[in-house]
Amino acid sequence: MPLAGRLTRAARGALRRRIAADPYATWLGARLSGFRPGYARPEMRLGPHHLNFHGGAHGGAIFSLADAAFAAASNSHGVAAVAVSMSIHYTGRVRAGDRLVAEATEERCGSRIGFYRIVVRTAAGVPIAACQGAVLRDTGKGRTHHRAHREHRD
Repeated sequence: MPLAGRLTRAARGALRRRIAADPYATWLGARLSGFRPGYARPEMRLGPHHLNFHGGAHGGAIFSLADAAFAAASNSHGVAAVAVSMSIHYTGRVRAGDRLVAEATEERCGSRIGFYRIVVRTAAGVPIAACQGAVLRDTGKGRTHHRAHREHRD
């Protein structure tokens, strides 16, 4: 069952600005370059602080970029969504200076649960990681975003 209603142009713009200003994604160096209902595309250039002790990109940096895409896409309808699971498979290697692009695409948009596919690639299109994620949405029936997260955690 799709989410009810559509956001106005002004509301969509405000939502995009709010998501683009995410403190962790900003600290990471991610910039939101694409955003529409059910889709998000953040990008970031790998710096020395994104590297592991082998000199390659730290898996946590790649996962964080994928998670930023996942969060933006799953919240793109204006309904609070909290991740309940996310898995990742690393398929390539990158180094400092490389630009990474993560694309999250909605596979199913339910009123309570959503499923997403996230792919991280180099700017040249070489696949680096593939992810899947699921979210629980705020139903508006007394379940707040934070309460749903606590229930999932417990």
